Amino acid sequence: MGMMVTGRKVAETAETVRYEFGFDENFDRVLIIDKESWEISPEDGRFDSAVGAIASKIKGSWREQGEFPAGALFAS
Repeated sequence: MGMMVTGRKVAETAETVRYEFGFDENFDRVLIIDKESWEISPEDGRFDSAVGAIASKIKGSWREQGEFPAGALFAS
């Protein structure tokens, strides 16, 4: 069975970026990314496949564009 995780940027400061994310456009979780260290922190403390999937898509987009994307989508 496949998995779809979507994320949307909701806040960005000089130090961090915050994304709401979840399965199938259900934005029920928050991911915080430290811009200097790339430390990934899900607000609920659960490190699972959804966190890894959306974080990898965000980082890939950042590498290509040089900025944090407004949104990201992982589908498998």
